[in-house]
Order: sequence, then structure tokens, then C-alpha cells
Amino acid sequence: MKRDIVLLFTTRIVRLFAYGFLSVVLVLYLIEGGLSEAQAGLILSVTLAGDAVVTLWLTTSADRFGRRRTLVVGALLMILAGVVFLLTRDPIVLALAAVVGVISPSGSEIGPFLSVEQAGLTQLVADRQRTQVFAWYNLVGSFATALGALAGGWLAQLLQARGLPALEAYRSVLIGYALAGCVIALCFLALSPAVEAPLAQGPARRTLGLHKSRNVVFKLSSLFALDAFAGALVVQSFLALWFHTRFGVESGVIGSIFFGANVLAGISALLAASIARRIGLINTMVFTHIPSNVLLMLVPLMPNLPLAIAVLLARFSISQMDVPTRQSYTMAVVDPDERSAAAGVTAIARSVGAAVSPYLAGLMLGVPALLSLPIFLCGGLKIVYDLALWREFRRVKPPEERGA
Repeated sequence: MKRDIVLLFTTRIVRLFAYGFLSVVLVLYLIEGGLSEAQAGLILSVTLAGDAVVTLWLTTSADRFGRRRTLVVGALLMILAGVVFLLTRDPIVLALAAVVGVISPSGSEIGPFLSVEQAGLTQLVADRQRTQVFAWYNLVGSFATALGALAGGWLAQLLQARGLPALEAYRSVLIGYALAGCVIALCFLALSPAVEAPLAQGPARRTLGLHKSRNVVFKLSSLFALDAFAGALVVQSFLALWFHTRFGVESGVIGSIFFGANVLAGISALLAASIARRIGLINTMVFTHIPSNVLLMLVPLMPNLPLAIAVLLARFSISQMDVPTRQSYTMAVVDPDERSAAAGVTAIARSVGAAVSPYLAGLMLGVPALLSLPIFLCGGLKIVYDLALWREFRRVKPPEERGA
């Protein structure tokens, strides 16, 4: 079990490093390759829509098909997307690769990995350890994303400083993304059967892999979709473009900004476990998320770059406390043989919710007067989500809170 936990943490680190590595330059690469901001936004929307389909297909059958097999298939799709994005600039081919492949425009999780890994980790630890393990899982992921953003941004800038054209510099980052997919595929092949789902406890007839927990999962999914729609208006790639357009910031500096932001986000995720022990998972999710979104909406109001960076970093210092608590809560309120499906369905809902947002944000970013509008919409909609979540689920307790 300890070996499996180490392997799952390793794949998380390598994968999130690759996502952060790519996110800083992805939109810049597409635009440098001849696409407009609106076309780049459309490609990102198609990427997220394709992810929803792939994740639905893989995660709702993972507990029966095999969690290890599902993870390996996801890694192969990650390699496929990286290679196609590397080899072509044709918008149609890129869109097709985005539909079937796994590529992250935001630096955050995409594909079936998170859902199936969460189910596997929940299988390996006790209830009272679950939130703490998820907090560390998110901490290492945030640090990996931070290092990836730092490395990707500075690599592209240094290569350009040595005389390499911008397009070729960005292409070097895509090579690293595809290689990371190869590494995580090998790690998934080394997992033991201990991560697999127990024998089915519920009825044979299921809906999207769910039985007894279906209503709870569908309610959570609808709320998570709203949160994701809001968040995808300000994916990391677009926030990088916002800093570049508003303040003329180069890719290396942008990478440094997101390095600091993701480090702080990881620390905030770790603190979430101790807060949740005192006030509960749902309260932790809501009462830390609202202030973070108020801070996000203050970023465009800052008159200069240092203040904008300071407010953004303050936002990230509390922004991820809802992530391990949300993941832990979802795993806690469903049956063991529904966990991959529950994580998958909620992840799909997030992907579907996020699918349209980048295209809308791309349209707004292409109009100077609307440059900051996606940020205000993101923060406001997320606050609506927080209030609705607290209203619906404050009385639905996970096992470790029922005896309190």
C-alpha cells in the first residue's frame, strides 16, 4: 500500500509539472502559430469538451474495467495530444486532437487521472486520514505546477534570448509535455491490485456507474459545473495573457508569478485539513473560497503590476482550501464501489461547465475594453456557487463528522 501511495503521488507530481510547464506558453504558442485569440479560446473550449467525453467514458467504467488500465489509457491520450499539438498548427487537426487527447490549458487537472487516483487513495487510507492525504496530494500537485510554470516560462524565454524563434521555443515545451506522459504511463503500470475497487456492493443496474449515491452525486455535480464554468473564464493560460497584455510582462516573469501563486495554493490546501477537523469539510470549502474570490475581483482594480501581483498571491494563499476538502467530501459520501464513478461524474460536470468559458473569455480578451471582464465574472459566479453549496449540503455529513 505504501508503495502504491508513493507511485500515485509520483504520477501526480510529474503530471502537474507537465501541466504547469505547458500552461504558461500554450495560448502564446497557438497565437504565435497564426491563430487569433478567439480561435485559441475555441481550441481550449474543445479541449475541455473532449476531456468531458473521455473522462466520462473512462471513469464511469474504471471500477469494473480496472483502475490501473484506465490510468494507463489516460497517459497514452496525454502523449497523443502532446505529439499532435507539437506537429501541426492546423486548427481542425488541433481541435480533433483536443477532443480525443488529454492536454491542460489551465495548469490544473484534466483527464481521468484525478478521479481514479482519488478512488485508489481512498481505498488505501482510513477515513480520518483521507482529508490529510488529499491535502498532501494537492500540496505536491501545486508545488509541481508551480515548478512547471517557472520552468516552462523561463525555458521559452531563455531559448528566445539565444536566438530561437518564439514558435520553436514554445514547441520545446510541448516536447517536454509528451515525455511526461511516457513517465506517468510507466508508473501506472507498476501499481499493485490494492488500488482496484472492491467487489460490487450495489445493484448490477447502474446509472453512470452509480447506484445508491446517485442523487447526492448529481446535486454536487450541478454545483461543481457552475464553479468550473466560472473558473475556466480565468484559466492560467489566459491569466498569463492578461498580465502580458495589461502590463507587458514577459513569459519568464509570468512563470515566476505563477510559481509563487501555485506554491501558496499548495500550502493553503495543506492547511485545509486542520481547519476541516475543527469546522467540517463543507464549512471549510465555503468560508475560505468566498474571500479568495473577492481578492480575485480586486486584481484588475490594481493600478500597477506589483499591487496586482500582491493581490493575486494573497488570493492564491487561500484559494485551494476547498480542493482537498471537496475531493475528500465526495469520496466520503458515496459507497466504495462508486468512488471512481462519483469522482468521474463530478469531474465531467466540471469539464462540461468549463467547456464554453475559454471561448467566451477569448472573445472578451480580444476586445481591449473587456480585458478584465472575465475576472469579474469568475469571482462573482464562484461566490454564487459557494452560497448554494452551503445551503444544500451543510447538513450532509461525512463519516468522520457524524459522531462529532
